[in-house]
Amino acid sequence: MSTGDVHRPIFARFYRRLSPLIEREVGSLRDELLSGLSGRVVEIGAGTGACFAHYPPTVDEVVAIEPEPYLRRHAERAARAADGAAVSVSVRGGLADTLPLDDDSFDAAVASLVLCTVPDQARALAELRRVLVPGGELRFLEHVRADGGPKARVQALADRSGVWPWLAGGCHCSRDTVAAIVAAGFEVEAVRGFDLGPSWGLTAPHLIGVARAPGSRAAA
Repeated sequence: MSTGDVHRPIFARFYRRLSPLIEREVGSLRDELLSGLSGRVVEIGAGTGACFAHYPPTVDEVVAIEPEPYLRRHAERAARAADGAAVSVSVRGGLADTLPLDDDSFDAAVASLVLCTVPDQARALAELRRVLVPGGELRFLEHVRADGGPKARVQALADRSGVWPWLAGGCHCSRDTVAAIVAAGFEVEAVRGFDLGPSWGLTAPHLIGVARAPGSRAAA
């Protein structure tokens, strides 16, 4: 058992059963999210390992962090399958806000539908910045709060009440994730919105994008 375990057994089992349906809509987006990556990559909140099959062969190694033990076991199976294909993947326990990784040790980081669930976005993003080399990339695919109006107020209420995070495995639906990425010192280079699920749902809209850590690879 990892000291960074987070136990959400009911949600984890529900999420795993729902995963095939999710991947019908998200699979092609994972290809876009990971396209062009190379070198050593850290992925936080790997879940069942759905991203692993989408990493390009230009990636040398993926270190995946997953704190939920049930999901981690499934991620380990997905990692073995990926190892037999194009990319070497290892799965570790741990928390996004205290990553068990060395400074400046990764060329890129991936956050896919996870920055909504971390207890403290600022700490998690600071950790990603710490483990990235200067100029390293952060690839993100996340749902974020609505741009004002009644829906944004409903999202904020759902989070403040604790009801939605309790039902959805720690998910928060009213986070301004791009603003948090910028506040952590990253430069957002590209971002676009896309439709996923009903537009009236609490977990909409969605964004996919690329940000870069300060510095340059030449200076690393």
